[in-house]
Amino acid sequence: MSRRYDCSEPLERTKGIADAVSAVRRGELVVLPTDTVYGIGADAFTPSAVTALLDAKGRGRDMPSPVLVGSVRAAQALVDDLGTYGQDLIDEFWPGALTIVCRANTTLAWDLGDTKGTVAIRMPLHQLALELLKETGPMAVSSANRSGAAPSRTAEEAETQLGDSVSVYLDDGPSGDDMPSSIVDLTGAVPRLLRAGAISEERLREVCGVLLSDEDDPTPEPPADDDHKDAAKLAEDPQNARPPLPETDAKPPASADHTNADKDAPTDR
Repeated sequence: MSRRYDCSEPLERTKGIADAVSAVRRGELVVLPTDTVYGIGADAFTPSAVTALLDAKGRGRDMPSPVLVGSVRAAQALVDDLGTYGQDLIDEFWPGALTIVCRANTTLAWDLGDTKGTVAIRMPLHQLALELLKETGPMAVSSANRSGAAPSRTAEEAETQLGDSVSVYLDDGPSGDDMPSSIVDLTGAVPRLLRAGAISEERLREVCGVLLSDEDDPTPEPPADDDHKDAAKLAEDPQNARPPLPETDAKPPASADHTNADKDAPTDR
C-alpha cells in the first residue's frame, strides 16, 4: 500500500525522505517533486525497477526515462564526454530546467531502455529532490502521469493516476512550473535543441554560440504531456543517426560507485 508524506512538516519530511530512500534501494517506485512537474522515479541501476517505472506509466522501452542527479560530479560519472559545450551549459543552467543528452559511460552496466548508447541527464532546482538524490544516487525519473495524460503538478494528482504502483509519495505542494525542461543533444559536433522548454532557445544560444534547431533540420514536436519523457524519440535523427535518450537502470561495476559520486559532489550546477 502506498504511503504519502506531507513534506511541508519537518518531521514528515524527514520520515518521507528516509522511507523513499529505502524504497528506491528495494527497487520500488517513488513520486517526488521537481522544479518542473512531479516525477516518478526508480533506481537507475536496477533494471527491474526501471521496467516497473515504464509499466506504471504505460510506456515501452522505446521511450526510455532521463536520469536525475544530485550533483554535477554524479552526472560526469555517467557520461563518456560532455562535448565542447556541455560544461558551459551545466555551469550556467544547473541546477535547473535543462536536460542534456550525452554519450553514456560505457563502463557502466545499466538498462534504461532503447537508448542507443546515450543518457539524458538533469539536475533539478528543488531542494527536496536534491536531498533525496544525494542519498539514492542517480534515479531514472519521468513525469508522474500515465502516458498520454497530463503531467501531475501535485502529489495528489500523481497518486490519482499511478495509485499503488508507487510505494512512496513525497508531497511538497504544487510544483513550481508546468513547463518541461529544455532538452539539448550534445552527442554531435554542434549542440542541437531537441525540445524547447523552460529555458529559451535564445538563452541557450547565448551560452553555446551555435545551436541547431527545428529550423535547421525539422524534427517532430514532442508530446506536451510528459516532462522528461522524450528525449529518446526526439534524439532519433536519420541524418545524424542520433540515439534516443536513455533511461539508466543497471548496476555499475565495483570501480564506479554511483552513490558515492552523487553524495560527494557539491550542489553546484
